[in-house]
Amino acid sequence: MKLGIVGLPNVGKSTLFNAITKAGAECANYPFCTIEPNIGVVAVPDERLDKLAQMYNPLKITPAIIEFVDIAGLVKGASRGEGLGNKFLSHIREVDAILHVVRCFEDGNIIHVDGMIGPVRDVETISLELIFADLELVERRLDRVKKMLKGDKNLQAEITYLEKLLAHLESGKPARTLDMTPEEKEMAKGVFLLTTKPVIYGANISEDDIAGAANNPIIPELEAFAEAEGSEVIVICAKIEEEIAQLDEDEKAGFLEDLGLTESGLDQLVRTGYKLLGLISYLTAGPQEVRAWTIENGTRAPQAAGKIHTDFEKGFIRAEIVAYNDLMACGTYSAAKEKGLVRSEGKEYVMKDGDVTLFRFNV
Repeated sequence: MKLGIVGLPNVGKSTLFNAITKAGAECANYPFCTIEPNIGVVAVPDERLDKLAQMYNPLKITPAIIEFVDIAGLVKGASRGEGLGNKFLSHIREVDAILHVVRCFEDGNIIHVDGMIGPVRDVETISLELIFADLELVERRLDRVKKMLKGDKNLQAEITYLEKLLAHLESGKPARTLDMTPEEKEMAKGVFLLTTKPVIYGANISEDDIAGAANNPIIPELEAFAEAEGSEVIVICAKIEEEIAQLDEDEKAGFLEDLGLTESGLDQLVRTGYKLLGLISYLTAGPQEVRAWTIENGTRAPQAAGKIHTDFEKGFIRAEIVAYNDLMACGTYSAAKEKGLVRSEGKEYVMKDGDVTLFRFNV
């Protein structure tokens, strides 16, 4: 999973990136501090791996990973090259989903590019720039396909779709809110639009607002905006995440409890990102390695095996599976097998989150 962190200048993008990746990206109180995108790879927090490691005592533990890309602050006119414009739009094109950091705190020491905070206005500023960039792309594609139509009448369906998409974008709405048929969704994959990408809005609040986050009058406005377009909002404090990043696991748990929080911002991001992108993790466990594998929800067993190695998919025979909770309740794999909880599944089996799996294959 690759998440691109975007937002206006000075909303806390790089501070948040530093905190969740501990990558030390430059962070300063002036626009365009981030010029080239910083990239950080983060292990997905998953306590199931720790529990399996206690059971198997493996040589190594390999978690699933998320790649975070800290993309420079966009400004009004970015789609026309304003600020550092088009260069950064191309960086967004490469990610799976967007984490749009939105400033929801007042601080006279930190400049806001528009002079005052306004989360929905800020979101609309960037959303419009992405829409403008998509409009230009769709217009060019439509012109090209219309010229090709003279020699290929089968292209009429794509022209109809592109005209429908163009009208939607011209109304100021992102492509992800367009009602599309399955055929149109397939066509959309070939257009590589920015506004089809799932969005998580990160409402960045101040440390002082943590205790009263539920009463923050700004956040409901942002949540209503997000709900209307099928996006998600997480409330996060980049400064608090910086502090959490310096703690070990025991200290982190106590720190969160003192703040009245049940999970860190990174935990929220992982959970929300997996939900938005329709991802799950299955697990493999043994004395050599305990590992989490990320797959799309709905993936069948042979294709899940192919994530480990293409030979596993080609020569797939069966998958021996026990649900993680069943395995933990039994204490050992042998005990789970004795109770009939280890199942043998074939090629049509759809993998479930937390399946502890052993693939049988023949090459």
